[in-house]
Amino acid sequence: MLAQLFAVMAPVIAGAGLGFTWIRMGYAYPIEFVTRLVFNIGTPALVLASLSGADIDAGSFGLTMLATTLVLVAMAGLTFVLAWLLKRDWRVLLAPTMYPNTGNMGLPVVLYAFGQSGFVFGITVMVTVALFQFTLGTMLISRGNPLKTLVKTPTVYAILISLALLVTDTDLPLWLHNSVDLISGFTVPLMLITLGVSLASIQVRNLKAGIGFSLLRIPLAALIAWEIGHLLGLPEMALAILVLQMSMPVAVFNYLFAQKAKREPEYTASLVFCSTLLSLVYLPILLAILMP
Repeated sequence: MLAQLFAVMAPVIAGAGLGFTWIRMGYAYPIEFVTRLVFNIGTPALVLASLSGADIDAGSFGLTMLATTLVLVAMAGLTFVLAWLLKRDWRVLLAPTMYPNTGNMGLPVVLYAFGQSGFVFGITVMVTVALFQFTLGTMLISRGNPLKTLVKTPTVYAILISLALLVTDTDLPLWLHNSVDLISGFTVPLMLITLGVSLASIQVRNLKAGIGFSLLRIPLAALIAWEIGHLLGLPEMALAILVLQMSMPVAVFNYLFAQKAKREPEYTASLVFCSTLLSLVYLPILLAILMP
């Protein structure tokens, strides 16, 4: 079991460590360009390549999206409890509480822990979280129309195409499948490297606050995800992956949103950094419980 857990965590640590070391050595990394590349090209290609012809039906896909949505809503409600306990503005805690790192860290862990059969559920959770994060999150830091953000998000169209393929039991043409499969190949490695780059670029000033928040949020997120997934009757693997994904550390994008909104970005940085470090301790334990 230890060897199996190490095989899951080693690629994650290696990829993030590469990005972290790259920045510490003083080399440049175009993080804004890479983030746009991954979000606008890599992620849609990954969704299409993974869901097209995958062993998942439209019902399981929709049920997993519903379960993820309900968990996010429950975590939004939990924000007010955490804000009261930690004596913080709820608007500062809302995004870190709701949005775990289901992309940069979650997808690689799911891939190496559950393989391709579980990866489709990991992507389903990730795209649901991303849709909330880049619509509701954008709305909270600006007065823009979240519907415009949805229309401009390529992943939305990848999801719609994938759903149509699942419902009609249709495969992508071989030339198109091979193309998106090739393009999607850079997505997970770049996610991990960018995670390391982001961690190296974040200045942390309050370790105690970050650890305290993580110790509260992580077990509550896992419990809420388990209860909601169980009540909805998710398949066993989908349930395990929902719990795992929603227990991931705080997403780096929350720090970027906090900077843009000018809502205690230094505090949010500590939540991202500390929860990510703690994940190296608790994720192997969680994986030992959830892995088949």
